[in-house]
Amino acid sequence: MKKLTEYLNSRFIEAANALRPKRAQHRIIAYVESYDDISFWRSVFDDYESEKFHFEVMLPARSSLTKGKKQAMMNMLGKAAGRNMIACVDSDYDYLLQGATSASRQLISNPYILHTYAYAIENLKCNADSLKQVCVLSTLNDQSVINLKEFMKLYSQICFPLFAWNILLYRMHDTGTMSMLHFCEIVRLTSFSIGKPAFSLQQLSNRVTHNIQKLEKQFPQYIEKHKELMEELVALGVSPDETYFYIQGHHIMNNVVLRLLSPICRHLRNKREEEIQKLAYHRQQYNNELSSYRHSQCDVALMLSKNTDFKETTPYLRLKADIERVLNEFDGKNREQGS
Repeated sequence: MKKLTEYLNSRFIEAANALRPKRAQHRIIAYVESYDDISFWRSVFDDYESEKFHFEVMLPARSSLTKGKKQAMMNMLGKAAGRNMIACVDSDYDYLLQGATSASRQLISNPYILHTYAYAIENLKCNADSLKQVCVLSTLNDQSVINLKEFMKLYSQICFPLFAWNILLYRMHDTGTMSMLHFCEIVRLTSFSIGKPAFSLQQLSNRVTHNIQKLEKQFPQYIEKHKELMEELVALGVSPDETYFYIQGHHIMNNVVLRLLSPICRHLRNKREEEIQKLAYHRQQYNNELSSYRHSQCDVALMLSKNTDFKETTPYLRLKADIERVLNEFDGKNREQGS
């Protein structure tokens, strides 16, 4: 009995020790912009936790409430950058500006600043391939209403030429002719009808065409540059079919995707409730089933904000390659120090 007790105690101590962080792991501090980013980047780095590496995701300053992209990037000026810390930020327009501003130059030149390639984490959560599943999780109804992936593809194709104009003007430090706010106002969905989804796209196309014509008339000397920039954007990874990844993130989430998903989810819920009413044998069964269904639903905006089905998207795959490059470099430095 004594030997059994000693054996169990030994196993308990061994198991308890296994709960402690491994000292041999290389600790990498990942500075992020805000509270929302902590959850996103934690889900990213979970795929890379190993015997070698451990990530600690935190806000830029532990001694104050200072947050933001600028603060996260400023930490990269310290001596530990590239050895013990990285910055993890939204790309915004900085990646596509390709050095036209000081923030852009730092973002694209510092290998220890990881960025989303997409404008922000919200864009990745709006991955068109995952939107139907977001509706299913919200409504518990798997019926198809419209082809959301195709809708977002057409939306992107319509927006791409005007988006290129917006980037061109920003590269030339002209934020007055078409500010990002103005651009987003043009490319929002002003209306959406499940019965006539093409009407929303036609309205969008009319607004985009009108504004492109105005820009071409105002800046005829930039027309050729605009064509060249569209080709450059494609080379930078911006597919015209996926322009929505690179437009301001909260705009895409709130003024495009949720304007699609909200009426679709209302329709799906109504259909499910009609089905419950049709199949119920009596009033009590109907009330019980309806109550159960309504308690099982989830707000579509909440489901979209928690969506993690973006790890096969083009921007994320590029981010993944950057993370692996950095880890390989860290691993090489560790071996050099150990030898």
